[in-house]
Amino acid sequence: MTILHSHLKSKIAGLINSHYPSLTKSEQKVASVVVEQLEKVLYYSVTDLADVAEVGETTVLRFCRKIGLKGYQEFKLAIAKDLSTMEQEEPDEGTNFISAISNYTKNAIDETMHLINEQVLQQAINVLNEAKSVYFYGVGTSGLTAQDAKYRFIRIGRQVDAIIDPHIQAMTAATLSKGDVVVGLSVSGSTKDTIDSLSIARQNGATVIAITYYARSPITKIADYVLLSGGKESPLEGGSLASKIAQLFVIDLLCTGLALQNKEQAIKMKEKTAQAVVEKIY
Repeated sequence: MTILHSHLKSKIAGLINSHYPSLTKSEQKVASVVVEQLEKVLYYSVTDLADVAEVGETTVLRFCRKIGLKGYQEFKLAIAKDLSTMEQEEPDEGTNFISAISNYTKNAIDETMHLINEQVLQQAINVLNEAKSVYFYGVGTSGLTAQDAKYRFIRIGRQVDAIIDPHIQAMTAATLSKGDVVVGLSVSGSTKDTIDSLSIARQNGATVIAITYYARSPITKIADYVLLSGGKESPLEGGSLASKIAQLFVIDLLCTGLALQNKEQAIKMKEKTAQAVVEKIY
């Protein structure tokens, strides 16, 4: 017994077909959705796929393991490799990659502008303004964004820290309490290290702000405030410039919002921090 014959050139579809008879009925529902909507599934969070297949997230994860993959991200990576190979078989002649990348990056900003909920954004700014301490958590490319956020906030006189080591994230989270704020960055919304640390922070009373592409993903379930950024990416595009710029755009909104609430102090601190490094520039 096999499922739908979509994407016959796809290795992942063949892999799913070969395991189909041994899957449970719920896992077969996931398999059918994957084979029928391969391109869409590539950009689904684990929560999205579970909703479309009308099963639980644990069923999706069991399905991934049943077909020989370690987890959902490895599953999406396999799809991305397949689709990349299939696209290479039919090259798009005359593509101007400079223009394409430029448009993709600009679209990520426009997408973020439309995704941002202004009310939630203002609430997040208010929470940050009143926080006892603020930490930015992220790993990989999101870790770089966290470090950039720290730099931006220091420039306006805010005492913040960016933590990109998962172990130190977890230990720091365990020391937090009510009044502390943690901003978690994850494009996929499924980065286990970041989510685990945010969960610890939340359990200890800290407020959690999530910046992610996926409105329905594991990170949004533990966040008090969710800010959506544009620039979706496949696993093969992990750390793409567009998604990073979209994250930085949200950070800029938060930082600018704080500066506007404390305009005189922000201007004063920008001058002081600039003066502190003036002799380090020729």
